[in-house]
Amino acid sequence: MKVIVIGAGALGVSVARHLALLGQDVLLLDRSEPGTGTTATTFAWINSSRKTDPHYHRLNLAGMEEHARLARQLRGAPAYFPSGALQWADAANGQWLADNVERLRSLGYPAHWVTPAEATRIAGDLRVPAAVTTVAHFPGEGYVLPDRFVAALLADAERHGAERATGEAVAVDDTPAGVAVTLAGGEVRTADRVVLAAGRWTQRLAARAGIDIPMVTDVGRGAQTVGLLGYARSPRLDLRCVVHSPGLNLRPAAGGRTVLQALDLNAHVDPADPPSAHGDIGRTLARRFSALLTRPGPEPEIDLRVGLRSLPADGHTVAGYASPRSRVYCLVSHSGITLAPVLARLVAAEITTDREEDLLRTFRPTRFTGVRRSDVEVDQRAARLGEQ
Repeated sequence: MKVIVIGAGALGVSVARHLALLGQDVLLLDRSEPGTGTTATTFAWINSSRKTDPHYHRLNLAGMEEHARLARQLRGAPAYFPSGALQWADAANGQWLADNVERLRSLGYPAHWVTPAEATRIAGDLRVPAAVTTVAHFPGEGYVLPDRFVAALLADAERHGAERATGEAVAVDDTPAGVAVTLAGGEVRTADRVVLAAGRWTQRLAARAGIDIPMVTDVGRGAQTVGLLGYARSPRLDLRCVVHSPGLNLRPAAGGRTVLQALDLNAHVDPADPPSAHGDIGRTLARRFSALLTRPGPEPEIDLRVGLRSLPADGHTVAGYASPRSRVYCLVSHSGITLAPVLARLVAAEITTDREEDLLRTFRPTRFTGVRRSDVEVDQRAARLGEQ
């Protein structure tokens, strides 16, 4: 079977690899280099900590488990780190954390309380501020380094025969003879199936194939799709896990660098006028980071990067064909990093066997059929940006 995968982010590369493992003839198509879109601006926290919908929680649990299996299969430097995660709470959010820990424990999700001293030992080069009243530890969580992750997946996909091409898909035509993908220069590629994994561009491309995939498309100041990350070049830290503190989330990056995220600052970010590291937003991020450091020093050096997220209208993953006759498989998720390995396995199985996978049953694009856009409610906890 010839399959074209449109989109070379974490989801698209993962699916292309798994289809190649199954012996399919795979072409991975993207208008730019793999992993340079939304995947390059993600907090990359592997978890199912805040997925309150039971079906979505179950899918994310499967994603966490699949990461461990996939890591044993990929060559090269590690990209997945089962580091665990800490969540610190002050008086303002202590009750929310307590309720969430209780909910997760009732589901069998590993979560327990630790003292600030224990949290310091777990986290490494961070201090726990006096305002923190409670700390929860989630030992089953972790993170990935997105650039390494995509590179390792792509190399394995190509080892198993997948081909890669650069080109912008501008139209997808599903005909009785197969699927035709038209590129910006006029070239047409044909296949038996197309996997549409184009991230935030999915809605537009799906519409060209007569498929309605409702997504949040606003990219103005403070929109739900807008997420800001800081990449601290200095100081270099021995940070050992993901940390969520009041006002700042942190995860390790390569070489002692740290990825920073302050969700409240997203409301002030305009992608058309990105903030400067030396502006108000940059200085706020640096100040919050400095307040958690164990050793005083010069002002941190932080590069800022604005991301535009892939967000289905209800906040949950879309995976499946739009109709029984369709040959275009739609795949878009706000939890793409957590879910990439398990979605790759499940989607590849559905495409090659034409049998439904139970874990994907509630995430079909057909759930939007006949529903007015104004009636689609976003699951706010599922859609909080950057947390995925």
